[in-house]
Amino acid sequence: MSGYDASRVNMIERQLQPNKVTDERLINAFANTRRELFVPQRLRAIAYSDNDLPLGNGRYLMAPMVAARLLQAAEIRRGDNALVVGAGPGYEAALLALLCRSVIALENDAELARLGRAALVEHRVATVTFVEGAPAQGNRARSAYDVIFFAAAVAEIPPEVSGQLAEGGRLVAVVKRDNGPGRATLMTRTGGVLAARVMFDAATPVLPGYARKPAFAF
Repeated sequence: MSGYDASRVNMIERQLQPNKVTDERLINAFANTRRELFVPQRLRAIAYSDNDLPLGNGRYLMAPMVAARLLQAAEIRRGDNALVVGAGPGYEAALLALLCRSVIALENDAELARLGRAALVEHRVATVTFVEGAPAQGNRARSAYDVIFFAAAVAEIPPEVSGQLAEGGRLVAVVKRDNGPGRATLMTRTGGVLAARVMFDAATPVLPGYARKPAFAF
């Protein structure tokens, strides 16, 4: 077993399973996805640590435990179509590709998208499509989506994105308002109505440009 393989097993046994991640399909996806390929070379030695990994320019790869619990809450089905917002290098998109039918990875940083495409080629994953565009706009051309996953925290869910969630769809994100803690949140659409439920706290960094704008003071 290589060092990376041992680190991957350690991540599952010490980070995911002790933190209520029980979905076997999801655990298998983590076991079969080489996280070290989705980070710059300088970070490969710590690719499986239980932290948000700094990718540069204010961007981070979400901690594995937080990503796993969000994905588990989304109850992903094999026939689902998914959108990953602020996909970064596409690690979570690659995990989703092992769980559902197709994935759009929306990313506006060309270098992160390049890294992600290369990693997907290494994995021989053909069901993820990187689209370069503003995260707040989503990707209406391929909507509606059964699953929408935010790969970074946001101050609020952009209405343009939530509007692309299909009937019966599930949206998961860490929502961090003002200086409060980040709240891992599940949104569902039933009968055309969106309902939200907070699941747990998470310290996931906010996607640059998507923090809450300060109000004017008089």
